[in-house]
Amino acid sequence: MKSDSTTPESRGFRREIGLFGGISLVAGMTIGSGIYYLGSYVLQRAEMSIGLALLCWIIGGVVSMLGGLCFAELGASMPVAGGMTIYLSKAYSPAVGFINGFCLLFVNGSGSIAALSIAFVTAFNVLVPMSSMTIKLLSICLIILLTVLNFRGVKVASIFQNFTMVARVIPLFLIILLGVTMGNEPLNLSFVPASGPLNITGMITMIAFATFASLWAYEGWANLNTVAEEMKNPKRDLPLSIIISLAFITIVYTLFNFAIYKVLPAQEIASMIDSGNIYLGSEVASRLMGNLGFYVVLIGMAVGIIGTINGDVLTFPRTYYAMAMEGYFPQSFKELHPKYRIPHVATIVQAIISIILVMMRNLEQLTGLVIFTSAALNMLAIAAVLVFRKRYPDLERPYKVWGGVPTVIITLVLFTILLINEFISDPFNSLIGLIVPVIGIPVYLYFKKKNGGVDYQGANLD
Repeated sequence: MKSDSTTPESRGFRREIGLFGGISLVAGMTIGSGIYYLGSYVLQRAEMSIGLALLCWIIGGVVSMLGGLCFAELGASMPVAGGMTIYLSKAYSPAVGFINGFCLLFVNGSGSIAALSIAFVTAFNVLVPMSSMTIKLLSICLIILLTVLNFRGVKVASIFQNFTMVARVIPLFLIILLGVTMGNEPLNLSFVPASGPLNITGMITMIAFATFASLWAYEGWANLNTVAEEMKNPKRDLPLSIIISLAFITIVYTLFNFAIYKVLPAQEIASMIDSGNIYLGSEVASRLMGNLGFYVVLIGMAVGIIGTINGDVLTFPRTYYAMAMEGYFPQSFKELHPKYRIPHVATIVQAIISIILVMMRNLEQLTGLVIFTSAALNMLAIAAVLVFRKRYPDLERPYKVWGGVPTVIITLVLFTILLINEFISDPFNSLIGLIVPVIGIPVYLYFKKKNGGVDYQGANLD
């Protein structure tokens, strides 16, 4: 079932996202609550070695940056709605593209919205103790609120995203500045874990396990490609947005954790983690700035989480729209709201599934599911860079990955090592992440038989 037009304008999307908007989306969908509590998990997985933990944050940023460079080439070459789903469909098979969208709807995308909504409400638990059910109900209200906001169109959502991006970095900068200048804890930056020296294999395994935990904090860099069709100048601004954002985020994350270790003694950090107090950034702010610091961080963290959820609610339905245009999702998903020009049916369905996931799982379970499945699909999309270069040699490439093919191969090797290690370390959530794509195959065959399948015209490379 082909669409009767081939230009973004005739399909109804509005190009209203500029360079700063692109940077805000990437940074806004990446910098959320994760940086405040994932440092605990990274340090724990590094067996309380501060040197190893900081190294893992840098490696996580480098891996994300390499992946971002590959996505920048794909996005600049094919600035279309749907992003990764289109790349996977064209590189491998529409079935692979469908599996990405299917996982996004039922695990990665909706799961991210659900996890972040729970994280937002949980952050206020220190002020007003709440039951598990109260947290879930308030999380649902937040999902509904941000879904309604996005019904006002991409321009309103983008403006809100710009505001939240600026607001969320203020407490991070405060903690970095005060922690580095006022913290007086002596730092042991050696790479020896608390359990003692490891052999090479053990060290690589530990670093990979700890680095994988940091990837949730970096998650979000791949989503700008999904709204490429709504960028004013995607061939220039999309690569710049990804590169600038990830370089900035890597520096901020590493310095943020360095500042924490300058303020909190290692033994005290271990005690906090053991007692379930994982928000190390909030503790540092309280010590450096008293109650004011606590509230500044709390507000900044809350704004950050809302901005990340807003970015998720904004971008993910564009993938479902593209899949419907190809005939592999319900045809109602390709309908755009007559006034606000957003895929409103897909946005509503996404909210419903996110609400169901909130009721079914907790924060840690949702985080584990999202990281593994998302990383596996990102790896396939990165490999698509090589496939496209061979299959479509004449495709216009306004931006090409720095370092060429070796950079892509190194990125794939790093992702493979991290995925294998995570599967061994957390087989339960990893297996669930693999089961979902298997479930998606018969659903794909159903829609293919019902609607037929065609290339989404925005990605017509033939």
